[in-house]
Amino acid sequence: MPWLPAVTSRKEGNVVFDPLPLSTHDAAHLRSLGGVTWVALTNSEHVRATRELVADFGAKIAGPRAESNTFPLKCDRWLANGETLVPGLEALELHGSKTPGELAFLLEDTTLLTGDLLRGHMGGRLNLLPDAKLKDAARARASVRGLLARTRIDTVLVGDGWPVFLSGRAALEELVAALPQDT
Repeated sequence: MPWLPAVTSRKEGNVVFDPLPLSTHDAAHLRSLGGVTWVALTNSEHVRATRELVADFGAKIAGPRAESNTFPLKCDRWLANGETLVPGLEALELHGSKTPGELAFLLEDTTLLTGDLLRGHMGGRLNLLPDAKLKDAARARASVRGLLARTRIDTVLVGDGWPVFLSGRAALEELVAALPQDT
């Protein structure tokens, strides 16, 4: 089945998130959209097909600043919480996950794109990476609770599992309500 990575088309160029290898069809589709200007990586474990996109499209790479000393690729830009990669695309740091300063991205205040911490293993619902895989479960839960400050989230595109296309904020609220309280 062809799979096209999450792409946001901007006048500043297209941004691709945590890309998996592209089929011939998907690569042609990306070319028809104008190629790839940026590959935005949420964490060092999601490098995936980034090298190929850089080679094929001349894309630049943006990664999490908290991993800048250990990241497996040279990045053109390091992002931290609140920084904008292109207009309307804000980086959000999530702490306590598998990697330091894992990024999520907020597109136009309404679409949240995540890497590993937030998942969708059941349609219409969100869940967290299991505690056993987290560096600091309490910090991870606090990071997810912090996302509720973003009141306009409607869509959540997760790096693992099913997206929530409508009522993303409600799915996020449901997840947060089910999290254990940390003292």
